[in-house]
Amino acid sequence: MIAIVDYGSGNIQAIQNIFTKLKIETFFASTPEDLKRADKIILPGVGAFDEAMTQLEKSGMRAALDHFAMVEKKPVLGICVGLQVMAKSSDEGELPGLGWFDASVKKFDESKIDFKPKLPHMGWNEIEPTESHPLLNDIDCEKGFYFIHSYYFDAHDPKDVLIKAHYGDDFCCAVRKDNIFGFQFHPEKSHSNGINLFKNFAEFSLC
Repeated sequence: MIAIVDYGSGNIQAIQNIFTKLKIETFFASTPEDLKRADKIILPGVGAFDEAMTQLEKSGMRAALDHFAMVEKKPVLGICVGLQVMAKSSDEGELPGLGWFDASVKKFDESKIDFKPKLPHMGWNEIEPTESHPLLNDIDCEKGFYFIHSYYFDAHDPKDVLIKAHYGDDFCCAVRKDNIFGFQFHPEKSHSNGINLFKNFAEFSLC
């Protein structure tokens, strides 16, 4: 069963609604005990980096997530700030992240952006996968996904980058490492592409 982590950050109901339409069972997990029922986890997130990390620490979910992802090696998918907290640090805040990736979170360089308002980067954007992957089956890259963010995930190891996009400059918008995945965009706002991505995650197996 897929757990959607409820720590006061993210569009959890919108995410669950998509899985319900796909006839895939999910539940909201707000305690470490809840995660013991899960085979996979979705870690959503909106807002500020430090706020998200504070909530994960206060709820006891940080240690539980570490165990689920790094010890049990079960699949985890992070969305927006749920991706960003997988980095070691963020320019947006002072707290350390989960550190699952050798990465930091950086603010877009506004001098390279021709649009106004320059930030946040908001709306639909084409994507450029770096490889074929089961999570990207039936994804229309030209249609892309819906973004809303001012900070991006700077993966220090190019092998971790799954998808790139362009906004003023090329940037990493999705990463993967074994059982862990993170997406800067919002699948729950991305119509058929988002539905297919969630379906692919539900069907994904490391075996």
